[in-house]
Amino acid sequence: QVHLVESGGGLVQAGGSLSLSCAASGRSFSTYTMGWFRQPPGEKREFVAYVEWSGSSVFYGGSAKGRFTISRDNAKNTVNLQMTSLKPEDTGVYYCAARPPRGASGILPSSYAYWGQGTRVTVSS
Repeated sequence: QVHLVESGGGLVQAGGSLSLSCAASGRSFSTYTMGWFRQPPGEKREFVAYVEWSGSSVFYGGSAKGRFTISRDNAKNTVNLQMTSLKPEDTGVYYCAARPPRGASGILPSSYAYWGQGTRVTVSS
């Protein structure tokens, strides 16, 4: 069982930066792939980025490439998402999620067993 709590959301102007954090509690955090997803208003949840258990392998969705950086600290049970050059279309609720070892594709929400409650990001134009 993994409990996830996101923080760091807020209102930012286009072109600005924001850093999200996800604190995890529970056993075996370091064995899980950790992902960030977002849900824009009125739309489906979409993949943003994930980081494998060791932190050495990361993967980004198209909208995040070159602007967002995902990282994790297994000693502190945290995973972070640094977002730069934010655009109004980045607006949404951002969710942290944990995928068990040997799970299915890391870009699919269905692959993740545990989810946080989400943190809202609003980018104004």
